[in-house]
Amino acid sequence: MTSRPHPVVRTGADRLVADPTLVGGTRWGLVTNDTAVTADLRLTSTALQDAGAPLVALFGPEHGLRGAAQAGASDDLGLDEATGLPVYDTYLAADDALDAMLLASGIDTLLVDLPDIGVRYYTYVWTLVDCLRSAARVGIDLVVLDRPNPLGGLAVEGPDLDPAFASFVGRVPVPQRHGLTAGELALAVRADDAAAGLRTGPVRVVELEGWTRDMLWAATGLPWVMPSPNMPTPETALVYAGTGIVEGTTLSEGRGTTRPFEIVGAPWVDARLAPALTALGLPGVLFRPTTFTPTFHAFAGELVRGVQLHVSDAVAFEPVRTGVLLVETVARLYPEDFGWRLPEPAEPAVQDGSAQDGSAGPGREGPSGTGAAGPSEVLPGRRPFVDLLWGSDALRTTVDAGVPVSTLLAPRSHRPDAVLLY
Repeated sequence: MTSRPHPVVRTGADRLVADPTLVGGTRWGLVTNDTAVTADLRLTSTALQDAGAPLVALFGPEHGLRGAAQAGASDDLGLDEATGLPVYDTYLAADDALDAMLLASGIDTLLVDLPDIGVRYYTYVWTLVDCLRSAARVGIDLVVLDRPNPLGGLAVEGPDLDPAFASFVGRVPVPQRHGLTAGELALAVRADDAAAGLRTGPVRVVELEGWTRDMLWAATGLPWVMPSPNMPTPETALVYAGTGIVEGTTLSEGRGTTRPFEIVGAPWVDARLAPALTALGLPGVLFRPTTFTPTFHAFAGELVRGVQLHVSDAVAFEPVRTGVLLVETVARLYPEDFGWRLPEPAEPAVQDGSAQDGSAGPGREGPSGTGAAGPSEVLPGRRPFVDLLWGSDALRTTVDAGVPVSTLLAPRSHRPDAVLLY
């Protein structure tokens, strides 16, 4: 049995547990879940309580306080058994409801400790942003307990979000792989809100120690605790930055298997796909033909054929480029079967711009259901999920027109450098 390397990075949570005086206030709330742990695998909530911190309330994001609810779900525990504290469910809470929730809790300081993965369509950072704005409206200080970006802080890939496509899988214009920590993103949003004349409040970051921007997760020495049910490994997070787009299509992204986002396919895929992807010569990744039978979600119980992505060089690998070229290749090889997923009319993604799912893109209907459309079938008021994931309709319209998606992949370097902390 090999021993785990000693952590070379201290998280904001570890620093605050060691010294609760780093943060002021006398009544703290904590936005977290059971995947937010210290270096010795204690829950941040119980570790802070054991350290004598004035913690009086807990707030859960998507997947709930336990981190066990599937995509598009949370939990309503009422009371946390481990700490004895009241639990509030923030998932998809509208502005007024979130404001009322914070006021009802009686807190004067709101801490946020959520293990983000550095991809725009993962919802934890948007829970942070919603809480940041709500705290400003009701006069509560906000503190981010920072954590490493598992994808590192150097590479930036993909388009900025078009504000017209804002949703709960993207609130503000940042790239798909944004290269920021949660604390940096919070500072960027606060700066943008201030420039736009919106009400802002105090935002503080308990910074990381020992983290540098060239570090992928393995270099931190920290334990990986899957931040949501379909994010089992750091490698999953890396490929998800590109293959998360797949859930906007009629393909399976591997949910219901032990390798979500690493395997992609459909019953109608054949042996042509893996060689076609290999022929693209994409850096840092190999494609292996595979078959799988999902236990739930898209094509549950059906034999699915497709590919598995094997990352051979994590630094050279470009997940966003890989993801969009995969989608383009499938659309070209299987034009009669490939399509775009649409939400049901009653889903929040349609009603209020809030997408359903942070760990795999929005929505819960499998591609084999009725929520799918070809190029000519997009209806008013039923925006395809891929538009929310990509941050505009450019990917969908480019693929449908048969135009090479390489036109969408110009090098991206947008990052709000003024807020970089490391």
